[in-house]
Amino acid sequence: MNYKMYSICFISFLFLFMFSLLNFLMVIYFTMNNLVLFLEWEIIGFNSFSVVMSILLDWMSLLFMMFVSMISSVVIYYSKSYMGSELNLNRFILLVLMFVFSMVLLIISPNMISILLGWDGLGLVSYCLVIYYQNLKSYNAGMLTALSNRIGDVFILMIISWMLNYGSWNYIFYLSFMKNDFIMELIGVMVILAAMTKSAQIPFSSWLPAAMAAPTPVSSLVHSSTLVTAGVYLLIRFNLLLEDMFFFKILLLLSGLTMFMAGISANYEYDLKKIIALSTLSQLGLMMSILSMGMADLAFFHLLSHAMFKALLFMCAGVIIHMMNNIQDIRAMGGISIYIPLTSLCLNISNLALCGIPFLAGFYSKDMILDMVSYSNLNFLIFLLYYISTGLTMFYTIRLLMYLMINDFNLMSIYNLFDEDFVMLKSMFVLLFMSVISGSMLSWLIFSYPYMIYLPLNLKIMVIYVTIIGGIMGYLISNMSIYSMNKCLMFYNLSNFLCLMWFMPNLSTYGLNFYFLNFGQKLLKNIDLGWSELYSGQGMFNMLKNYSIIYNMYQYNNFKIYLFSFILWMMIILFMILI
Repeated sequence: MNYKMYSICFISFLFLFMFSLLNFLMVIYFTMNNLVLFLEWEIIGFNSFSVVMSILLDWMSLLFMMFVSMISSVVIYYSKSYMGSELNLNRFILLVLMFVFSMVLLIISPNMISILLGWDGLGLVSYCLVIYYQNLKSYNAGMLTALSNRIGDVFILMIISWMLNYGSWNYIFYLSFMKNDFIMELIGVMVILAAMTKSAQIPFSSWLPAAMAAPTPVSSLVHSSTLVTAGVYLLIRFNLLLEDMFFFKILLLLSGLTMFMAGISANYEYDLKKIIALSTLSQLGLMMSILSMGMADLAFFHLLSHAMFKALLFMCAGVIIHMMNNIQDIRAMGGISIYIPLTSLCLNISNLALCGIPFLAGFYSKDMILDMVSYSNLNFLIFLLYYISTGLTMFYTIRLLMYLMINDFNLMSIYNLFDEDFVMLKSMFVLLFMSVISGSMLSWLIFSYPYMIYLPLNLKIMVIYVTIIGGIMGYLISNMSIYSMNKCLMFYNLSNFLCLMWFMPNLSTYGLNFYFLNFGQKLLKNIDLGWSELYSGQGMFNMLKNYSIIYNMYQYNNFKIYLFSFILWMMIILFMILI
């Protein structure tokens, strides 16, 4: 790697890390003094017309910015080693920085126009990052990601046009006193639909595992704190408007089904990165569902604590894939705890934090969420979806650990496993520390008083029941004999349905994108390049050309024209006399 590339990497890392520390200090100051800062910068002013850039700084935006900048700084430092053999490392780092900047713009915006800039920036840069390796699979995944996110962009544009009625796009002022307005309810439905596309809820889930075609550092950033969390964050900001809406109940059902579907699909998957991606989808369903129950603070709490251990999980997966000569199939792995103990330590702790093992980051948020679900007046279906999905999380985690840590190494006799890439290890250990302490730290920061939730004993320890059952099932499934596997072939069609995310990739790829793109191609061919061209572009050209030829003949004073016109006029006059 040349010196220039190294310097851009290091400067980006240093800037983002210092920015996260500054944000942390500001969070403490803003929280202690209960401050909210609303800044307006007038870009252009002309008579009564003005273009204003608004920025909202409160404890929520600052805390989220701190987590985004910390994770992105560590990811850029990690990329220095992971992407070290790349010729265009500079371009990659600049794309990641643009990605982070788009997310920061989205976080601090109280204005729909600047939200659109950040929202569209995320979609555009994510497309560039997903197709980074430039093969057919990457192009297909990038197109699916871009088109799915484009639906959300259209809804944001429609919100902007509807909000013209109110004289300003600063949505933050309209949330509390316009709940009963029909137009604001319509805007609320559009916000929910936009958030569902960005956060990959059913029926827009298929792009999330497909986006795994991107380099692993990008996956680490996308799945922890940037692209997929944008929808959840937007709903948290709009929560005041949406909390009593009927559409929120539909979102509760869809997000519960997303959580359940992703948990089942992860148990059928053998691609290491896709298992972690489906785990992200499951956690997004959890955030969305608790948010649609009206608990925005809890959703934000889980969003932040999840960001730390999920980024770490992807980084560990990246190290393992790197050392396996870019093989991602977990059936080829095994016994890695003997060869790469430090990476295995990070992987195990992040996995346990994901499962909600006590006193790690995930425990504080997941336990509180499930207690609130037990405490709430919900129907039995939603209750089951929550608890079965929690059990499935333990199920696929134990299965993953069995394949990676305990089973025999299945790749080849000559292997290249070593735990001495200190650039990657240092970046992972920063996130390891945060994965352990961020849960308790956030519970002190976000909630001014501790939640004391009193429940019957069976409901209180229901989480422990489902976790233990999920763990046992994961262990048993991983140790299944070939005979038992053959028995499973009796349910091949059901397994196929569950493995392929309820056929959602087929529906979105072939059902939506393929037919819409095909329809667009036919429109272009028949309308734009066909009838439209014949009667507008080419038609106008031919008509003007013919007129100019006739005028040209007149200009040459051609005797034949005058003779012909004289005979024509005489015939017309004679005809009129005879009549």
